[in-house]
Amino acid sequence: MTAAGRPAVLAVVGAGPRATGLLERIAANLAELWPRRRALHVHLVDPHPPGPGRVWRHDQSPLLRMNSMAEDVTMFTDESSTVEGPVRPGPSLAAWAAQFSGRGPRHEPYAEPADPEVLAELRSLGGADFPTRRAQSAYLDWVFRRVLAELPPWVRVEWHATTATSVTGPPDGPQRLHLAGRDLPLTADLVVLAQGHLDSAPPAEHRTHAAFARRHGLFHLPPAYTADVDLSAVRPGQHVLVRGFGLAFVDLVSLLTEGRGGTYRREPGGTLAYRPTGREPVLHVASRRGVPYRSKTHYRLRGPRPPLPRYFGPAQVARSAAAGPLDLRRDVWPLMAKEIGYGHYHELFLAHPDRTTVAWADFEAAYDELGWYTAEMRALVAAAVPDPADRLDLEALDRPLAGLSFSSPEAFQEYLRGHVARDVARRADPAHSADLGAFLALLSVYGQLPRLVETGALTARTVARDLDGWWNGFFNSLASGPPGFRLRQLHALSRAGVVRFVGAEPLIGTDEEAGVFTATSPTVPGHLVRATGLVEARLPAPSLRRTTDPLLRDLDVRGAVAEEVLTDRTHTHRSGLLSVSPADGRLVDPRLGGRPHPRRVALGAPTNQRAVAAFARPLTDAPAFRLNDATARALLRALASDPAPAVVQGSR
Repeated sequence: MTAAGRPAVLAVVGAGPRATGLLERIAANLAELWPRRRALHVHLVDPHPPGPGRVWRHDQSPLLRMNSMAEDVTMFTDESSTVEGPVRPGPSLAAWAAQFSGRGPRHEPYAEPADPEVLAELRSLGGADFPTRRAQSAYLDWVFRRVLAELPPWVRVEWHATTATSVTGPPDGPQRLHLAGRDLPLTADLVVLAQGHLDSAPPAEHRTHAAFARRHGLFHLPPAYTADVDLSAVRPGQHVLVRGFGLAFVDLVSLLTEGRGGTYRREPGGTLAYRPTGREPVLHVASRRGVPYRSKTHYRLRGPRPPLPRYFGPAQVARSAAAGPLDLRRDVWPLMAKEIGYGHYHELFLAHPDRTTVAWADFEAAYDELGWYTAEMRALVAAAVPDPADRLDLEALDRPLAGLSFSSPEAFQEYLRGHVARDVARRADPAHSADLGAFLALLSVYGQLPRLVETGALTARTVARDLDGWWNGFFNSLASGPPGFRLRQLHALSRAGVVRFVGAEPLIGTDEEAGVFTATSPTVPGHLVRATGLVEARLPAPSLRRTTDPLLRDLDVRGAVAEEVLTDRTHTHRSGLLSVSPADGRLVDPRLGGRPHPRRVALGAPTNQRAVAAFARPLTDAPAFRLNDATARALLRALASDPAPAVVQGSR
């Protein structure tokens, strides 16, 4: 049999949305890059269902929701996508759900979700609704099935419901992927790691807190995926410190309140009130900013979509990189901030011209010529935008409690409830749709940053301090907040005494004599919080050294993968991320002299590509889709040119 007649074999570890997106891009590029009639066998290895994977599996609480509106979730490329391969549009979650109520066309392969609660939700789901994660699970399941249905008959996809434990094989020969509970390995020409977010063992600080909790019989939860942890040990009425005010906190609160039978009701004036059951703990929440993430906007643009990118696009990234080495805050952030400001003012001037004093064309021409932090820019904005509430103040958004202190905990509770109420009201009021313009520009900036990171122009210190540190927190606090109804619930929980606000820049400590965790914050000087539980409400940080993933752990022990280590004259940064080649995602292998392994690829959250999201908002030229497309094309080229494809064996 000729080489062209034998099947090529690709093994993909992970079967969640990242793997589904890669498979969709493989399907899209087959016509151009694949020899006709040659068989391709794709193995997917994941103990969780293909499509949703672990994070989006159906088997989780119906209380847990997405933080995106249904119309803002897609797995498909569109006219904004700058991919090299074919653009193949598909429905957003909202457009797909509309078929079940007869409001939209049928999408093949058609099948109603088996869960009647999910089906009922999909039938009533509007584009501006925030779906449950189980609804997203159904969408991702359908996307996966659609990809399978569109593959030609000579492409076979096989799911193995288990865990990959190791991969062996020479760089110039077949790779053997070993699976838990299987005697024979899978043999593949190429292996792709697409596991998504991974668990890791806690670092030293959390191990110290865990040991303290064991000595004193306290509750301690290190960073973890909230949907996967057992919260039954949290006792009714127990005072628990919670560090983190983002989405993990929102999930935690939902499970410990509504999840324990609590309910919400509307009071006569329309205010939401919480009716406790007595089974709830008392949660004392603190974070670096001291406030919850900003709620998602609940309206659409009133003006035309801003033409982005404008000041921070591929051309500006290339020019900045050529002038490196770069400090993100000093050299790059002013361009990023100007881009965000452009999105904000584009919407303000074109949708709400009565609140401006000059024509948009005149403002835009002047804006083009000025730096974001110049006195001239401040003067331009002050003259053209009379109301300070309509001006974009990124520093105030970043650190809303900076310079504030309160004489008592109760004074701070009252203030923060007002902060939450104002945020929810603003994000629900289309009069403030400029905030959505800024949000879209923020997404554009986020999508361009991987291009800058790939150039290597950023110094090690700025990657550690500003990119992996400040920027991630700033972006998430503005762009990854919860739906407004979650913050209305938080307001009600605060008034009911179930949630207490600690403040910004908390110092978490322990009192060995009293056997309690403690917390202080400069927001309320002199106030000490004591608690018998501590929850780190955030996802585990990426860490190759501490990963609990058996495949990565084995590769690390054998010296077959490298952690990203960046060094400059003053700093060394160990990011915890897998080091891969920027061009095609091949795993850097120290045993090959630090060169990329020709037959092993990794993409997504655990890698230094820093393109974490696996699905996207429509019309944003999502970096995840660009990454999937580039990887798929590289894989197909490599498989098509391989003179010695693997022999399929050890399938089931």
